Amino acid sequence: MTSRIPRDSRLRLVRPRSLAAAPRAINQPRPRRAAPRPPEGTPARSELARMARAGLADAARVARWADAVLGPGRDSATDDGKATLSDATAERAARELGLTVEQVRADWDTARLAGLVEVHGDSARPGWRLRAWDRDDSAVLRGWVALFDAWSLAHPEPAGHEPAAVAEVVSAMPQVLSFLQLSAGPVPVPQLLDLLEQRVTELRTERCEIPYGPEAEPPRPAEPAADAPLAPLLDWALHALAAVGALTCGDGQATLTPLGNWAVWVKLEQICVAAQSPAGNIEQSAEAMLRGCAQLRPNAARAEYRAWLAARPVGSAVTELLAAARGEDALLRGLAFEALRVVGAPAEPDVRAVLDEPTLRPYALLWLAEHDGADPEDAHEVLTREEATWLWVDTAAAVADHGEAPLLVRHLESAVQPTVPMLLDEVRAVGHPRTVQVLVALAAAHPDPALAKAVRRAAFQVHTGGD
Repeated sequence: MTSRIPRDSRLRLVRPRSLAAAPRAINQPRPRRAAPRPPEGTPARSELARMARAGLADAARVARWADAVLGPGRDSATDDGKATLSDATAERAARELGLTVEQVRADWDTARLAGLVEVHGDSARPGWRLRAWDRDDSAVLRGWVALFDAWSLAHPEPAGHEPAAVAEVVSAMPQVLSFLQLSAGPVPVPQLLDLLEQRVTELRTERCEIPYGPEAEPPRPAEPAADAPLAPLLDWALHALAAVGALTCGDGQATLTPLGNWAVWVKLEQICVAAQSPAGNIEQSAEAMLRGCAQLRPNAARAEYRAWLAARPVGSAVTELLAAARGEDALLRGLAFEALRVVGAPAEPDVRAVLDEPTLRPYALLWLAEHDGADPEDAHEVLTREEATWLWVDTAAAVADHGEAPLLVRHLESAVQPTVPMLLDEVRAVGHPRTVQVLVALAAAHPDPALAKAVRRAAFQVHTGGD
C-alpha cells in the first residue's frame, strides 16, 4: 500500500482573497425597511452639501494646498509624528494663502477631522473626500458629519475644568441635541441647562454599582465632578457646536442649523433602526452588539454599527470595540474592525496604537491600508507572509466556532500559500493559540481523505510539539 499523504505541489490552493473581514457565519435575509424621509422643511441633499462645502471652504483650501505642496518626496508636514503642523510649514502656508498662522493651524485641524487630509508620520496626503469634494455630495456630507461628531476635539474645552465633568457633558450632549431637533425652533439656554443637569445625574447614577452584602455602602460620585458647575461647560459645548456649523447661539437661545437638524435626525433614525433589531443592539455593550450583528448581512450589520456608534461618544466607542477585539472570539475580532471601518478617520490613532499587539496587528494593518485608500481586495498585500498566515488561522478559528464545515473547507482558498503542505508547515510555525483546534476542525470537515489525514497529522505534531 502507498501513503495517500500529499508529498508534492499538485494539491494547489486558489490565489488569496481579501482577508479583511471575518466570515459571515449565517446570512439570513431581513425584511427591508422603507427609506425614511427627513422632517418637513429639511433642505435637499444638494443644498445641505452646498452648506457643508461653504462651512468647510477654508479647511478644503488648506487641504488642497497641502495636497500640492506636502507629501512624500516634498516638504514635511509635521515635526512630531502626531499630526501637529510644524512651525515652518504653518508659516509657509500662511504666507502663500494670505492667512495668519493661527488660522492655518485651525483650518488644518478641521481638515483632518473632516477627512480632507490625512497625516501619516511626518507626511501628509489628501483624503479620499478631498478628491471627491466637488462632485460627490455624499462625500461632502460625510466629511461634515465627521467634524460634527468630533466637535469636542475641534474646539477643546477651556482650561480649569475637571476632565470627568467634561466627559459627562460630552456624553450628555446627544440628548441635548435631540431635544433641540425635536423642538424645531429656538430653545432657551436655561432650559437646555436643566436638561443637561438631569442627563448628567442619570449618567452618574448609571455608573454607580451597589455592592452586595450587609455592610456594603453605595459608592458616591467623585466630588470634583459632582460639584463642577455645568453652565460654563454647556456654554463651551454650544459655542463649539456653533463653530462647526451645527447650531446658532444668541439672545440666550440656541437653534439647530439646517445641517445640524439634518445630522441629528439622521442619528436618531439610526438609533430607531437599531432599536427595532431583535437583539436591541443599541443598548448593548460592544461585545454583545457584535454578537448580535454576526448573523446579519453586511449592509444590515453596517447599519447596526452606525446606530450603535451614533449613541456614543466616538472615543469611548472605539475603546470599547478594541477591547472586544482583544477577546478570545476571533469572529468578534473581525467584526470589531468592520465596525471601526464605519468609524473612519477618528479611529485612526487608536488603531495605529495597537500595531504592537500581535493579536490585533494584522487587522490593524488591513484597516490602515484601506483607510489610506487601498482597494480592499489588495489590502492584504501590506501583510507579511507570517502575518497573513496568522490571520488565516484566526479567521479559520472564527469559521470553526460559528460557521459550517463547507465554509471552513472553502476558507482554504484564501491562504497565501500555493500548496497545502506549505500551508501546514507555515501554520505550524506561526504559533497561533488556536492552531490545533483549527486543524482538527479542518480535517473533520474536508472530504478528501488524503488531505484530511495530512491535516490531522499536522494537528498532532503541533499538539505534541513534534516534527
